[in-house]
Amino acid sequence: MKEANGVQIYENLREIIAPSHSCLIVWDVQNGLADRIFNKEEFLNNLKALLKGLGNKMPVVYTLITPPPVAFRSSWHIYAMMRRFNVKEPEQLPSFMAPGSKEREIADAVRPEKGAILLEKPAASIFIGTNFENMMRAKGVTTLLFTGIATEIGIESSARDASNRGFYPVVIRDCVSSPDREGHERSLKNMEKLLIVENSAGILKNID
Repeated sequence: MKEANGVQIYENLREIIAPSHSCLIVWDVQNGLADRIFNKEEFLNNLKALLKGLGNKMPVVYTLITPPPVAFRSSWHIYAMMRRFNVKEPEQLPSFMAPGSKEREIADAVRPEKGAILLEKPAASIFIGTNFENMMRAKGVTTLLFTGIATEIGIESSARDASNRGFYPVVIRDCVSSPDREGHERSLKNMEKLLIVENSAGILKNID
């Protein structure tokens, strides 16, 4: 570890992901998305093993897709959802992640343990419309470890946003996935150039 102008600078993965200043994020691993990814069984097994290996060494935040009320959705939001679901009219949009629905629940294999935080959020960045950043600053967290769905959407968006806000962003390669395998792989290549991308085995090996 080095110091510059009173700021500590981590020099290796072990220092970066030290549990005393890290938080694990489980991004949108809800049935409605987990059922659609290209490698569901492998992904859930990897994530389950990571959660077990980390135990209660650091805070764990599970995010939940929480769309804004219908009357307050932007034109872009409606347009993007129409493209996503391939419909021509707004009224043809299906209900998505409705409260109480099975699709909104966290996948059984990685259900939150006692003490985990459930964070409702309305956008593809964990920092928008939530008090997540305040929570992390109050806890002294400087490193955010990202897992979940989808790699090229919420994971990349949030990890880049974390970098812009001065956090160390670590994307766990085999614990992120997407319905779009090509998009997933392209996103990982993008993030490898700018952020930290590491396999779960490397994470567990470097956790004290």
